[in-house]
Amino acid sequence: MGDVVIRVEKLGKKFRIGAIDKNQTLRDRIAEAAMAPFRSRSHRTEEETTIWALRDVSFEVRRGEVLGIIGRNGAGKSTLLKVLSRITRPTTGFAEVHGTVASLLEVGTGFHPELTGRENVFLSGAVLGMRRREIAAKFAEIVAFAEVERFIDTPVKRYSSGMYLRLAFAVAAFLEPQILIVDEVLAVGDLDFQKRCLGKMDAVARTGRTVLLVSHNMAAIRTLSSRVLWMESGGMRMDGEPSAVVPDYAGQGSSKGQEVIDLTRALRSGRRMGSVRLKVLSFNGGKPVHHGERATVEVTFEARDEARDVVVGVGINTVEGVRILSIDSDNGSAPVRVKAGAVLVARAHIEHLDLAPGRYLVDCAVRRSDGAMLDLIVGAGTMTVEPGSGTSPLFVRYGGGWRPALIWELEEVPASPRPAANAPSSQEAVR
Repeated sequence: MGDVVIRVEKLGKKFRIGAIDKNQTLRDRIAEAAMAPFRSRSHRTEEETTIWALRDVSFEVRRGEVLGIIGRNGAGKSTLLKVLSRITRPTTGFAEVHGTVASLLEVGTGFHPELTGRENVFLSGAVLGMRRREIAAKFAEIVAFAEVERFIDTPVKRYSSGMYLRLAFAVAAFLEPQILIVDEVLAVGDLDFQKRCLGKMDAVARTGRTVLLVSHNMAAIRTLSSRVLWMESGGMRMDGEPSAVVPDYAGQGSSKGQEVIDLTRALRSGRRMGSVRLKVLSFNGGKPVHHGERATVEVTFEARDEARDVVVGVGINTVEGVRILSIDSDNGSAPVRVKAGAVLVARAHIEHLDLAPGRYLVDCAVRRSDGAMLDLIVGAGTMTVEPGSGTSPLFVRYGGGWRPALIWELEEVPASPRPAANAPSSQEAVR
């Protein structure tokens, strides 16, 4: 890695709840004054009237790094990007940024609504310190990526949110800033646009420029990022490689690292039609689960009322939420009838577990054979698959979700004889 381009030391940002923003418009101030007599004037302490969006945050980013920033809503991710983009000032600490910065934090950032798309492109380039001829050289690529050729001379206030977003991202990415900062705003675009944006950010990172990416898309974070910063309650919880941080973040709130999971207090997903309740989910009776070896998945549940045509299901997903394996009792066993007050234990024996070593998220469900859900817990827990006796180290290094046992046949095919150097070509031979 090269030099440090971003240095953050003891950074903190405090907001006063209900305070008047200095950047409010006249209309906002009039509305604030009109509502003031109706608000409670109770005396509250400073802790009750202020909130720390960031607190004691310190890290460095080197040139060419792609830093993924993850965390729940309200963790302080967007506030951190606004401080780094010089949109807001920190309350404590400092942040040093060396190099030109292009930020895409929300739809509307950086564009003047009264100017046309063409004028905003040149204005944004000028802000980044680019000369007019440099912007003109990139202009065709920007317009083509944004797909706004017909409307490039229309004021952007008449653009749809999708058109606005496409042009804003194209400007931020194609004008080659030294540091590109992108917030979750990409989620606003359609699927095709998201794919193109992710591809472009990957291309930007390959040129050695620095990228800061906030996203809830763990697949994108894991694919693009060379390093991940996990934020929680305004502070830093974890900072490291994607392969280490993303699984811990995705598994938060579930039974991490436990092969026996108590489901009695887990959050149910929505209203259910029956009174069947999941109780316990376990793997190998609490023993380690190994790739390529025999494994047993066990689900225990009880029925307060009689339940007919009952099917038990366990879904195993990657940490990005992609379903890898579904284990359903109606695959090899008929639906069962459970009497009122009975406790049922369902076991699935897998002779050869082909899941690659790693951590997986687990869903658990009890349903009727007609599809009606009786109980469902999404994110019931995590399952860790460890390397087995026959697991190749390459499986662990290169990842992948499914690693089946294979029988390979390698056959050596004799190479075709090469023609002599002075031999005539086929066309000369025909003549």
